[in-house]
Amino acid sequence: MLLLSPDAWTQYELLDSGNQEKLERFGPRVLIRPEPQALWDKALPEAEWTRAAHARFVREKRDREQGGWQQLRPAEEPWTLPYQNGPLRLKFRLALTSFGHVGVFPEQAPNWDHLHHHLSRWPEPAPKVLNLFAYTGGATLAARAAGADVTHLDSVRAVVNWASDNARLSQLDGIRWIVEDALKFAHRELRRGSVYQAIVLDPPAYGRGANGEKWVLEDSLNELLGICAKLLSPRRSFLVLNLYSMGLSALLADTLARAHFPTARTEFGEFFLNSQTGQRLPLGIFLRAHLGNV
Repeated sequence: MLLLSPDAWTQYELLDSGNQEKLERFGPRVLIRPEPQALWDKALPEAEWTRAAHARFVREKRDREQGGWQQLRPAEEPWTLPYQNGPLRLKFRLALTSFGHVGVFPEQAPNWDHLHHHLSRWPEPAPKVLNLFAYTGGATLAARAAGADVTHLDSVRAVVNWASDNARLSQLDGIRWIVEDALKFAHRELRRGSVYQAIVLDPPAYGRGANGEKWVLEDSLNELLGICAKLLSPRRSFLVLNLYSMGLSALLADTLARAHFPTARTEFGEFFLNSQTGQRLPLGIFLRAHLGNV
């Protein structure tokens, strides 16, 4: 099992974590956000956290799904955050959202590097990539920067528009933007006979499709992986799966993937962030399945 942490960020850093919170720097802004996996004590005093931070997201005690931002120091919004690793150069628009996100998941950078590395070396014609549950498009941008023909799909129009903004900031165009339910779209692509060279899956634990379709990870992931197995080219292709749901393991993801890709070479593990105060904060699991000569 692999443990991967991004090492190319220059404008992002995890400053400290603990007591189910994390202190992060996104370029010029420092934020405090909830983090249920940070079960240890904070290394820095609480006074240092509040002195450093521009804003803090606080969840309601009665309903842990609800919350809001407390402004601690004035700062401009939105703002931008660059990412560069060798030839891969991306730029993200960040903002404080009502659910505590800011528009980027920094721990996902190793997946962007993985996509860019493999797709930029792909023989002609350009590989086709499908990014499902694509959010604000980190994987989409990395694939397009490598020259891939990319379809970006999310069920929320606002985040698809956000991803489109990120593409413009990153000076990338030619991406196919779709607002749709992932499972419905995958079924339709299968009926059309579509074939992809790479598929990226980053499903939530729970969600709603563009028309209110219900998504429950444990109920639907097996079906979706089965469809992806039929959409991917058996000659040369790969799948990238991310899961951020406490209670699910990387070994579970590997076992599930092997049921649908029995001949694939797989690698799996956990993403984590190293804090400036020494903790290693786990932030989800990943699986990569490679088919054919990849």
